[in-house]
Amino acid sequence: MASASLLKSSPVLDKSEFVKGQSLRQPSASIIRCHPTAPSALTIRAGSYADELVKTAKTIASPGRGILAMDESNATCGKRLASIGLENTEANRQAYRTLLVTAPGLGQYISGSILFEETLYQSTTDGKKMVDVLVEQNIVPGIKVDKGLVPLPGSNNESWCQGLDGLASRTAAYYQQGARFAKWRTVVSIPNGPSALAVKEAAWGLARYAAVSQDNGLVPIVEPEILLDGEHGIDRTFEVAQKVWAEVFFYLAENNVMFEGILLKPSMVTPGAECKDRATPQQVADYTLNLLKRRIPPAVPGIMFLSGGQSEVEATLNLNAMNQGPNPWHVSFSYARALQNTCLKTWAGRPENVQAAQEALLIRAKANSLAQLGKYTGEGESEEAKKGMFVKGYVY
Repeated sequence: MASASLLKSSPVLDKSEFVKGQSLRQPSASIIRCHPTAPSALTIRAGSYADELVKTAKTIASPGRGILAMDESNATCGKRLASIGLENTEANRQAYRTLLVTAPGLGQYISGSILFEETLYQSTTDGKKMVDVLVEQNIVPGIKVDKGLVPLPGSNNESWCQGLDGLASRTAAYYQQGARFAKWRTVVSIPNGPSALAVKEAAWGLARYAAVSQDNGLVPIVEPEILLDGEHGIDRTFEVAQKVWAEVFFYLAENNVMFEGILLKPSMVTPGAECKDRATPQQVADYTLNLLKRRIPPAVPGIMFLSGGQSEVEATLNLNAMNQGPNPWHVSFSYARALQNTCLKTWAGRPENVQAAQEALLIRAKANSLAQLGKYTGEGESEEAKKGMFVKGYVY
């Protein structure tokens, strides 16, 4: 998917371009040949969504803004609710997600929000479509499209991500409902190898998902999470990450994925969670940026880091350290727990705490907005925000 227009600068996406109910457009069958005189030359399809994909990606990768990941499955959301003594019911999930999307001024710091399928089709407690509320906040709605991790036969007790079956029809329906980007998370475990089979499976699955998503108008977030589990040092993480991202971009290219119309959601390069030698924010930034420069083409608009169990403050400090100088990509965040943890505990399921919980969310969103601009200082942070959230063997 490429077009000559990609060489020109594209404006950011106007809110009217991702409202609910737009008619689906069929991808065109036009062909751009690298060498017109050579029939056997490589070809790249130029889908009718190409320009829109670039605009969407640039909108999400806009200065001072990042992604709020609120795409926890119903089971995972239930664990979060249980931590504050609430039952896992649709009404409680709706109440919490309403609190998140209606936080006043959230769009100043948040450019995109990843939703679970239930939320994409859900209304707020006041009866307004969640998607419409996000659009009014100038936030691009996104959708989790993978079907979760399952054991990978023939591997070293590793996993692969399922969900390619039926993905084309699902992404088409999600686009019609108002989603404009997608997320697919697979994982790589350092203590388990990782095996060449697991790395290849992760990379191939991400590439197929990305191609299908772009074909249906959704900007794919490419997320091979390198899990924090393990006692390994930061150099081992760097070594594995280099292998993983080399494989990922090889298969993205093999599947004719348009790099200008994707976003990445990588792990930061850190020591394993159980490693005795901890890394400073500057060390994390140096290793991570070195990795990106070796592996990620500058055509990619945005690098939206996951927090992966870091504390709220740790994730923000590391992001800030990476933005102390210019980068060829928008280096930002796509955090779930690192944005929501204090907010959730402040709410505690009580209606009278909604305003205070929203203020807690905005504090974290603003802190990460400042970190994206390289202006975060870490002053005045609460002790709660400094608590680590790593869970060994964490299952989403």
